[in-house]
Amino acid sequence: MIETHYDAEAAVRLGRDVLAHEADAILAAAKRLGDTPDFALAVKAVLGCRGRLVVSGVGKSGHIGRKLAATFASTGTPAFFVHAGEAAHGDLGMITSDDIVLGISYSGETQELLMIVPILKREGATLIAMTGNPNSTLAKHADLHINCHVEREACPLNLAPTSSTTVTLALGDALAVACLSAKGFSKEDFARSHPGGALGRRLLIHVRDIMRQGAAVPRVTADIRLLDAIREITAKHIGMTAVVDADDHVIGIFTEGDLRRLIEKVGDVRNLVMRDVMTPNPHTIGPDELAASAVKALEAHQCNQLLVVDADGKLLGALHMHDLMDAKVI
Repeated sequence: MIETHYDAEAAVRLGRDVLAHEADAILAAAKRLGDTPDFALAVKAVLGCRGRLVVSGVGKSGHIGRKLAATFASTGTPAFFVHAGEAAHGDLGMITSDDIVLGISYSGETQELLMIVPILKREGATLIAMTGNPNSTLAKHADLHINCHVEREACPLNLAPTSSTTVTLALGDALAVACLSAKGFSKEDFARSHPGGALGRRLLIHVRDIMRQGAAVPRVTADIRLLDAIREITAKHIGMTAVVDADDHVIGIFTEGDLRRLIEKVGDVRNLVMRDVMTPNPHTIGPDELAASAVKALEAHQCNQLLVVDADGKLLGALHMHDLMDAKVI
């Protein structure tokens, strides 16, 4: 068993050194990025790809490759990861001549990758290599090469892949973002790839998807007694009621807050009717508006509920702040 010598100050100092070393390695990679045309040509190749981007690697490079494949796929470039070892045992059937293979190997001499290079060449797939050695076997046989070289690893022993994997990841991200930008990939496009994420919920969920409808929407007419309106508010559990005309067009709203203020002002409310106490011309929203727009409207008007109406002002539904929270829009 290895004897440990824990020192809190030394741990923080070493942690800072590692972060600084890896940051310097990324900056060095950024400075040399335009030394050859290969990065720009790689972007052009990916943009023109008629198939998919197939990312492959082994070990730590394989882990980086999996992440990069996911990044490309979520930013508009169809991509998936194939382990180089599995490729040599049947998974090469996933790769076609229309595909681009992004082979990752810091040494450029990973045997599992080199084993499949002749097949890739014969198939006609484009090979982009990411290595730390432009003179390596993989780099020399690739159509394009992206240099991931680092002077040394952040590991004190200069053994564990640390700075090299960080630079490889950063360069892969740079390639993905360059492709994203060239494609005009938008927030809406990103949301369609992430419907379960916060951005997807904000950009894809519409008011009609989460509004209360039908019998769940409290509504009364202007000639009804306030006490009857209170019963409607209590039954529907949304803290307000819409006031509508005979054709179900919204003409007002009355909330629990209005009731508290009314009681403080007049005391006895038993003989009041809705037309005398409602708030006319309430804030409304359309059903096809984004739920995110409803959040902005509630915040701007400092209220908790919105009535949902069609283009003619007819009541379609109601929305409470809690509905937006339940849908995780906020």
